[in-house]
Amino acid sequence: MSEEVNFEELKLPITDHLKTYPLNEQREIFEYLNEMDEINRKAYLIAHDHLKTSFNIARSNGFKEWKQSKTKSK
Repeated sequence: MSEEVNFEELKLPITDHLKTYPLNEQREIFEYLNEMDEINRKAYLIAHDHLKTSFNIARSNGFKEWKQSKTKSK
C-alpha cells in the first residue's frame, strides 16, 4: 500500500493539518470521506466552509460514529 494518501482524488476540500496525522488515521479518514452519502457530503462541505482551518474531521461526530460502527462490525 502507498505511503501517502491521495486526498485530491476525493475532490473535497481538505485542511492541511490532516496530512500531519498518522498514516493509518489518514487512511481511515480517506475511507470515511469516500463512503459518505450525499447528505453527509453536503454537511462536510458546509462545516469545512464555515469553520475553515479549525474544522477537524477526526473529531467530528460523523467520523466518530462511522469509526465506532466499523469497530462493532468486526
